[in-house]
Amino acid sequence: MGFFGKLFGKKEKESLDEGLQKTKESFLSKITKAIAGKSTVDEEVLDELEEALITADVGLDTTVKIIERIENRVAKDKYLNTSELNTILQQEIEAILVAVPEKNAYGFNTELPAKPYVILVVGVNGVGKTTTIGKLAHNFKKGGKSVLLGAADTFRAAAVDQLTIWSERAGVPIVKKEMGSDPASVAFDAVTSGVSRGSDVILIDTAGRLHNKVHLMEELSKIKRVIQKVIPEAPHEVMLVLDGSTGQNALEQAKHFTAATDVSALTITKLDGTAKGGVVLSIAHQFQIPVKFIGVGEKMEDLLVFDKHEFVDSLFSLNHSKND
Repeated sequence: MGFFGKLFGKKEKESLDEGLQKTKESFLSKITKAIAGKSTVDEEVLDELEEALITADVGLDTTVKIIERIENRVAKDKYLNTSELNTILQQEIEAILVAVPEKNAYGFNTELPAKPYVILVVGVNGVGKTTTIGKLAHNFKKGGKSVLLGAADTFRAAAVDQLTIWSERAGVPIVKKEMGSDPASVAFDAVTSGVSRGSDVILIDTAGRLHNKVHLMEELSKIKRVIQKVIPEAPHEVMLVLDGSTGQNALEQAKHFTAATDVSALTITKLDGTAKGGVVLSIAHQFQIPVKFIGVGEKMEDLLVFDKHEFVDSLFSLNHSKND
């Protein structure tokens, strides 16, 4: 399992299994139906499998890719029985998920690639962006790191107040200004303060408006420029937060943001309340951007470092269900 095997303990695995319960119950029941009474993987089985993937919001393009890969395996092996299908499907789904580049690989308890490590957090209002920042702050601090928040979403009413509440809850300092202030100036002050404090991680919140893509692009570009006056290689990560429960709408948001800025990592929230967890596969595959974190519950600890092997393993496992 490599690097991420060190990050996934029993507690994290249980949170993941529980958080994906709705998706996997729906997904696995459709796969079971697809192969019922069949001894080989034929066209009918593949059609049923395609429907199961699309229903789980894996998306058409990604589903077609997965089915094509399975068809190639069937053609190559000449004979493939349905008992092997789950294993092969797991392998092919895992294969299309983008791995986190080694230079950007880290966990809450591991050493970060740079100090301070600057993460610019983007995403539309309502996806759980501020909550995600608060949970990141809590988990990084719990992992022994000093964290600083920058409240650069200065246009939305209550955005600064919400982040301030999270800073208090997580017990980490925050750099902020009054509503309507220049977001870039807040980002500049946050990074300057983080350097002088010797912070390990700086998390900068940004405005989440999509109605004017050009303005959003200009704003994020300006924030990047001023940050680079302090740390030339920063931000080290531009993290897009998406709401997994919105399914294909999350895909549309990803299109807008990847067009507006250089998104380098994804956090997908609210997977515990939906049967549309397959959208994780769709987004990661279509944009070729690694998923770094997933939200699988309300608790602080329910923001997990994403491990593609463990994610796929949980997707195909029902034996951890509370109802079993």
